[in-house]
Amino acid sequence: MIKKFHLALCIAGALVAGCSPEVKEPAEAASAGERAAVENVVEEDVETLHRRLLTMDTHVDLDVGYFTAEKNYTQNLPTQVDLNKLEQGGLDAVWFSIYTGQGELTEAGYAAALENALAKFDAVHRLVEDIAPDRIGLATTPEEVEALIGEGKLAALIGVENAYPLGTDLSLVQDFYNRGARYMSLSHNGHSQFADSNTGESDGVWLHDGLSDLGRQLVAEMNRVGIIIDLSHPSKKANMQTLQLTKAPVIASHSSARAMNDVSRNLDDEELLAIKENGGVVQTVAFASYLNTGKYETWKEKAFAVMAREGQKTGFQMMERDQVRALDHAAQDAYYAEFMQLRAEVAPLVKREVDPLVPPVNVQDFVDHIDYLVQKIGIDHVGISSDFDGGGGVSGWNDASETAAVTRELLKRNYTEEQISKLWSGNLMRVMAEVQAVAGSLQSAEG
Repeated sequence: MIKKFHLALCIAGALVAGCSPEVKEPAEAASAGERAAVENVVEEDVETLHRRLLTMDTHVDLDVGYFTAEKNYTQNLPTQVDLNKLEQGGLDAVWFSIYTGQGELTEAGYAAALENALAKFDAVHRLVEDIAPDRIGLATTPEEVEALIGEGKLAALIGVENAYPLGTDLSLVQDFYNRGARYMSLSHNGHSQFADSNTGESDGVWLHDGLSDLGRQLVAEMNRVGIIIDLSHPSKKANMQTLQLTKAPVIASHSSARAMNDVSRNLDDEELLAIKENGGVVQTVAFASYLNTGKYETWKEKAFAVMAREGQKTGFQMMERDQVRALDHAAQDAYYAEFMQLRAEVAPLVKREVDPLVPPVNVQDFVDHIDYLVQKIGIDHVGISSDFDGGGGVSGWNDASETAAVTRELLKRNYTEEQISKLWSGNLMRVMAEVQAVAGSLQSAEG
C-alpha cells in the first residue's frame, strides 16, 4: 500500500522558514464514557490509520552475524527486528545503528573501532543490495524514503552511534557520509576523543569538560558534510556546547525526559528547551529503564531469574551490563546475540509467571514521556525510537511487529493524525532536509 502523508510541503517550507503549522495539543483527560468511546474507535480504526502513516524508528542496533547469505533479515530471527516483523507491524523505515563501544584513545583502539564500524556499514549494504533489494532499500534523504515507501518497500537509513571510529582523521566524516551515514553521536558510554559522555555523572570524572578541541572541529565538519549531530549519549555540558556551535538542527536519536525519570541518559529541561530553540527533535526512546527505573528494576529481578533458570539448561550464563561492557567487541556481540535469542524464547514464560504479579514498563509509560516532551517543547520537536536489539522495548511494543500499539496509545490520548504523523516521521524528516540545506549552503560558500 502506498502511504499517504504530507511531507513534501513541510520539507520544502523547512528549507526557507521551518515548518510549524498550528496544531492543537492533545486533549485533556476525557470522562469515563468518552474514554470508552475513544477505545471503541481506536480498536476499529487504528490499523487503517497506522498503515496510512509513514512510520520511522531512529535507532535499531544490528549484529553482523544476521547479515549473511545463510542467516539474515528475510528469515524469522530471534531479534526484535527483521523484515517480516517490520512488515507485520507497519514499521516503514528504520535507522540501523553503526554502534561501536568506547575503547582506548590510542591508534590501535581507533583502528579496531573503524574495522567494527565498516563491517556494520557493509552489513547494511549487503541487506539492501544483495540479500533483499526487492523488499528494502537504502535511503539518505527524505525524498528517497518517500520513493521507497511509494514502491512498497521498506527504507533503511544509517546512523553512527559513537564517533570514536573516526580516530583523529576528520576526513572520515565524508567517507561515512558517502557510505550512507546521516546522523552521528560524538560519544557513547565512556569519554571519546571528541566529547565527554553522560557516564561521567556516575563518578564525577571528566576528560574534556564538555567538548574537546577536536570535538569542536567535528561539529563544524558534520555541519559542512551534512550529517545530523546526535545528542543522545554525550554529557549535558558537551550537548550544550554543541548546541551553541552547530549551524544546523540536531537530534537526540534515542533519549527520554529526565524530569520523568532521573537518569543521565535522559535529557533535562534545559537541554530540551535548547534543542527546541535549535529546531531539533528528541526521539523518545522505548527503553524500559530510562522510562521508569524503579518499575523496571522490580520487574527485571523476577524476569531475569526466569531467564537465568532457563538459560542454565543450555549453558548460557546471564551477566550484568557492566560485565558485558568489560568484554571485547566480538564477545559483546556474541553475548547479546545469545541473550536476545534466550529472551525471545522465554518471553511467554515471563508473561505468564512474572507480568501478572510484577507489571513491566509498558507502552503507556513510554507515551507518558512523549506527552511530557510535547507539553514541554511542542509537537514539532518530538519523535519516536525503540533501541530494538540494543536493550530497548517495552511491554506492548517489544518488537517491530507490535508497532501499531504506539499509534493506538497516541490515539487513545487524543493525538490527531497530523500530530501522530509528525511524531512518527515528519519532524525527523524536516531535520534531515534542513541539515542538508545547511550543508549545501556551507559548501557553496567554500566555492
